[in-house]
Amino acid sequence: MNATRPLRKLVAPALLTATALLALTACGTSEADSGSGGSRATVTVRIPDPGNSGVLALGKKDGSLDKALAEVGAKVRWTGSAGPFAPAAQAMNADQLDIATGSITSGITSLAQRPGFKFFAAVDPDAAGEGILVRNGSGIENVAGLVGKKVAVNQGGTGEYLLLKALAKEGIPADKVQRVYLRPDQTAAVFNAGQVDAWAVWATYAVAEIGSGKAHFVADGAAIGSDNYSLNAVRTGFAEQHPEVVEALYHYLHDASARQKQNPAAYLNVFTDVGPTAVTGRAEEIQTDFTAKGATVDPIGPQDIERFEAVARFYAEQKVTKTEVDVADHLLDVEKLT
Repeated sequence: MNATRPLRKLVAPALLTATALLALTACGTSEADSGSGGSRATVTVRIPDPGNSGVLALGKKDGSLDKALAEVGAKVRWTGSAGPFAPAAQAMNADQLDIATGSITSGITSLAQRPGFKFFAAVDPDAAGEGILVRNGSGIENVAGLVGKKVAVNQGGTGEYLLLKALAKEGIPADKVQRVYLRPDQTAAVFNAGQVDAWAVWATYAVAEIGSGKAHFVADGAAIGSDNYSLNAVRTGFAEQHPEVVEALYHYLHDASARQKQNPAAYLNVFTDVGPTAVTGRAEEIQTDFTAKGATVDPIGPQDIERFEAVARFYAEQKVTKTEVDVADHLLDVEKLT
């Protein structure tokens, strides 16, 4: 739990419980457990591969996640790779994925479709690790300096939110800045080549740029006043059939994220400390600092819902979504699933 905030108190009417989920229809994923004579099914949880860093990466390597899930008759099947939430949401909708992580901003645009997932846990906005990057020596010294410039953003997600929020805070009309829609994993080359003037982005991609010594935030999440939570999502049908697995996964993520906050270095370069997936040098120092300043995975409380709804209103006002998305209708009370 983030030491700077009070313990979240859950409000049952605002969240869907397991009872409410029983009205939904979907299929779970399981297979016979030969170790128990076939009398028990082992539930398979499909989760994007976590890569080389983070709570799930260490849990994959040391077997602690397998152990935690085995206690509720489940196991992990790593599938694909972690990345932007929009394609993960589509995969959950198509019954190809059970668990994913993404921002409330990307979550809202995905909820505006026909979602087959719910959010069951949240991490407070990253005040230090997300923001608007500019190259050193660019001459852009503040958000007002973005007027007339090109800013790379991921459409409907964290990047577009951060830019629009920063402009709104300064009273700058959104059309005074040109948004360039790019996938985050394709933006670094464009940004470094000077084809865009700035990049609204989060820590996953910002750390390498800041660590290179060639870029910095002209405004970070704190300066912007970001409400951009990170959320854990579960396929609705999976939560309906296996609430005990979702609850076990939540407790694992909560406890592990608390340990990560205390010892961030242990969760970096889990499988290798060389190559393109390794975080080294100044970037490693920056990532460690961001993680130490970050928050833990917690249940979704009423104060969080208010901030989610504020983002939904903002997105509707900014025409990112056609209407205001009802976020509260897509949340689970993780402590009342079983």
